[in-house]
Amino acid sequence: MQWKYLIGTEIGNLFNAEGAKVAGKRMKSDKSAIRSFGWRYWFIIPCVLSGLCVSISAQEWKTAHDGVEYAHVEHKLGNDPVKINLLRLDLKKVRLDVHHALDKAIGLETTSSIAKRKGAVAAINSGFFRLDTSEFAGDTAGSLMIDGELLSESTNERVSMILVNTKKDTEIYMDHFELLPFVSVGGKVLTPQEAKLDGINRQRKSNEVVLYSPQFGETTLTEESGTEIALKDCRKVQIRGQFKGFYMTCRNVEIRNGVGNSRIPRDGYVLSISDGNFPKRDWLLSWLEPARSRKLTEVQIAYGLSLDSNIIPTSEFYDVVAGVPKLITNGKIDITWEQEKASKSFVETRHPRTAVAKMKDGKFLMITVDGRQPDVSVGMTLQELAEYILSLGATDAMNLDGGGSTTMFLDGKVVNTPSDKEGERKIGDAIVVTLRKKK
Repeated sequence: MQWKYLIGTEIGNLFNAEGAKVAGKRMKSDKSAIRSFGWRYWFIIPCVLSGLCVSISAQEWKTAHDGVEYAHVEHKLGNDPVKINLLRLDLKKVRLDVHHALDKAIGLETTSSIAKRKGAVAAINSGFFRLDTSEFAGDTAGSLMIDGELLSESTNERVSMILVNTKKDTEIYMDHFELLPFVSVGGKVLTPQEAKLDGINRQRKSNEVVLYSPQFGETTLTEESGTEIALKDCRKVQIRGQFKGFYMTCRNVEIRNGVGNSRIPRDGYVLSISDGNFPKRDWLLSWLEPARSRKLTEVQIAYGLSLDSNIIPTSEFYDVVAGVPKLITNGKIDITWEQEKASKSFVETRHPRTAVAKMKDGKFLMITVDGRQPDVSVGMTLQELAEYILSLGATDAMNLDGGGSTTMFLDGKVVNTPSDKEGERKIGDAIVVTLRKKK
């Protein structure tokens, strides 16, 4: 691949302009645009699943707010009952945003608490996350970006959804892509493999370079080994021209050897490098060595979206959340669980489910399916979920975190029945719905 300059000498060599044009063409449809791209699909899908097709009449939809419709469905899978809650949203009248628990990169909070804090009329739980009692609980398992700030990197080729809020509406795109942090040192020309960091805002492992931003917390929570590099006095540099986005350039660099749990600058980052001998550690430290004598001028941090082997700069208008797996693509069932390294039992066992879908009429659907409640609601397999969503007129859909996490919030209360015996579970992040101001 030929890597070409797009945004200047510091880190622009990461972005392939010609490849980005190809990716842009793939993602562009209709007349809408996400800054550089327009991502919206329009398809007419006939209902061919005679056993599962469900028609929800206009009378069964209740208008909760202008642009927000709600329906509760008592469904049957053979003789087994399933309770389903649906939100149908007009994205010209409402705004969608992703928010992490406690407004940090780690931590846990209920969906309803997040929604209330953000003044939302509705919300659902969203991404998978680390659920344990450690200090890293709530760490997102897959990509998470909020207002252009990357909080968690992609993993296992998991499907992700991009939300881009414009003044007119919320644009939505679902696909498999990598979302990763990159570094450039003093204007060095790097290959993408050299520049790519192993992760962001998570527990550092052996032979890794992990970036920590202020959203992670006060300190890195790392062990007292390896090297930590404090990047301070960082400022945002806008990318102009055809491909809009930004990167950060940091002018103050401080190298700390044999330390851990470093304080994260409020105006910067910490690059944490584990002990050991591995290539990325060697070249990064060699290029950062001039910082000891204050000869190094700048370090650049960028976030890149990798699609079809091309890296595209991200924008502060982006929210991104990951799920597992894709359910529907271009109006056809396409359950990509093997590509996303999910287990067969996760796919084929009936569980509570949370999912989202783009509809052929341009609206957006949020779905929760209650489960693990014998004789009340048994849940769904992913095949059953995909068939049901397709029957409603979906063109694209993806599965989100389910099980005890499955929660739908509407007008101040939880409207589904979470399966945990304790009630609503604390989760990592949620998709919230707020009303757009009328002109």
